[in-house]
Amino acid sequence: MDGDLKRVTGLLHLEKDTIRKDLGKQIGEYTDMFDQATPDQRKTNYTAVVNKYYDLATDFYEFGWGASFHFAPRHRWESLEGSIARHELWLANRLGLKENMKVMDIGCGVGGPLKNIARFSKAQIVGLNNNEYQVSRARRLASDYKLGALASYIKGDFMNIPAEPNTFDAAYAIEATCHSPDRVGVYSQIFKILKPGGQFGSYEWVMTDKYDPNNATHVAAKKGIERGNGLPDLEPISVIVDALKAAGFEVVEHFDVAPNTDIPWYMPLVGRLTPSGLAHTKIGRWISLKGLQLLEYIKIAPAGSHGTLDMLQKGGDALCVAGELEIFTPMYWVLARKPEKNN
Repeated sequence: MDGDLKRVTGLLHLEKDTIRKDLGKQIGEYTDMFDQATPDQRKTNYTAVVNKYYDLATDFYEFGWGASFHFAPRHRWESLEGSIARHELWLANRLGLKENMKVMDIGCGVGGPLKNIARFSKAQIVGLNNNEYQVSRARRLASDYKLGALASYIKGDFMNIPAEPNTFDAAYAIEATCHSPDRVGVYSQIFKILKPGGQFGSYEWVMTDKYDPNNATHVAAKKGIERGNGLPDLEPISVIVDALKAAGFEVVEHFDVAPNTDIPWYMPLVGRLTPSGLAHTKIGRWISLKGLQLLEYIKIAPAGSHGTLDMLQKGGDALCVAGELEIFTPMYWVLARKPEKNN
């Protein structure tokens, strides 16, 4: 119970500028924007949808999950934090990142993965993010982490990357391009900034071949993930691979990393009846939600906190259902190369 109380009240101890005074208005605007729009309309207005979502969700993510906003395959001997770090360093190793390389992190969040990958590889990494609040958080954390010249950040849309062509040795994305309204478009932008021979590695959110669009349970889970995570429309694996090729890339390899694990990637959202896992069980999350509702009612927590947490929890429930049914994975790995000039 003590852990649940800390989880509920922890948001109150974040820096003052992270508390959203108009949170109630924002959650209403987001749900209206999402629920009243078709997938095509969400694609057209993807910038507004994504920015509104992360304005709402960032503080909750950072408090409950840490600075790395992604899943990871986990083994029995690992902590959650250890599995997340290993997942990031596996990407850096697979991509061949090393000292003095110039690399772009596409959709860098608040810079948690960038920190680990920069320290591991000694590459100079530029984080790209179109959410002003997350960029400001990333810059502040980079200063706290003392990354120096290894890290820099720019605010920009990955559908129109503000960088010169042929200037980056490599690029990567960790569960980020799912927010794109057009996969060929975002991959073409990444292709543009890479030097000939440069590689792009990404963990992609995709619907697997087990997804059945005629199955009501499958469809509800897909829609729940999209609503709870600010996504225009989740795509099947084939769309990702075909889009990389259409953008000009040579696809080096692609496979789902999720099966290579002892503990399912969605287990942190399920929780177990242990001191550390109780907060993520249904009863633990119910306690957190009701506690935050009470704090909001007595005006200790910002108005809209309860609604935001409820939205995120429902998105988490949909992820669990989709994970258990194996119709979705958040870590479909793709490695692609920009051809050399003479090819």
